[in-house]
Amino acid sequence: MAPNKLTTLLLAVVLLALAAPPVAGDPDMLQDICVADYKSLQGPLRVNGFPCKREANVTAEDFFFGGLAKAADVYSGNPMGSAVTAADVETLPGLNTLGVSMARTDYAPWGGVNPPHAHPRATEILFVLEGTLEVGFVTAAAPSRLLSRTVSRGEVFVFPRGLVHFQRSVGAAPAVAVSAFDSQLPGTQAAAAALFGAAPAVPTDVLARAFRTDAGVVESIKSKFTPK
Repeated sequence: MAPNKLTTLLLAVVLLALAAPPVAGDPDMLQDICVADYKSLQGPLRVNGFPCKREANVTAEDFFFGGLAKAADVYSGNPMGSAVTAADVETLPGLNTLGVSMARTDYAPWGGVNPPHAHPRATEILFVLEGTLEVGFVTAAAPSRLLSRTVSRGEVFVFPRGLVHFQRSVGAAPAVAVSAFDSQLPGTQAAAAALFGAAPAVPTDVLARAFRTDAGVVESIKSKFTPK
C-alpha cells in the first residue's frame, strides 16, 4: 500500500477513536502535557500511569513513534503466525495521560491468528488495512455467545472492553490491521497463557476440573507455556 494511503487510513482510525465518548477508565489530564518519565519509576509514588517529565526537557521526539510503519516477522519461530506492534505509553511517552493508544497486527496468510485475549482497560476498534480476517468476541452474560464475522480491507470491527476476542487471517495474502484503544495502556491478557503459563502456576486440579479433563492433559498443556 502506498505510504500516503496508509497514512490516510491510520488517520481515520485515530479520528474514530477520538470521536468516541469518553467512557474509558483512564483519568483526565490536568495539564497540557505529561510526557512519561521512564527514569523516575523508582522515584516518587506512582499512583496511575507514569510520572511527568519536566516540561523544559520535553521534545518533539517524545510524541513520535515510527514502529507501525514496518511489517513484523510472522514466520520465524512464530507458532501463532501473527505479531503485534504496540504504540502505547510504554513505547510513546507523549501518550501519558492522553487516554489513547494504537497497535498494528500482522498476520500470516491462511490461519495467522491473534489468539483469544482480552484488554481489561480498553475497548478496541480494529481497522483492516490489508487482507481478510475472521474476528469475534465472547459475551460475558450466561450463556456466553460468540459474535463473529469476516472483516475485509477497509472495514471496521469493535471489541468491547474486557471481553475475550480473537482474529484469524482467512485469505491467501498476508493481512494487516490497525487497532485504536481508549486507554494509554490497554493491557493484554492472553487466555491460554494466563491459565497455563502463570507463575506461580494455577493448580493443575483446578484447571482439570474447569476444563473437565484429567491432570495429565493439563500438565501437557502447561509444558508448552513454561514461563521464560
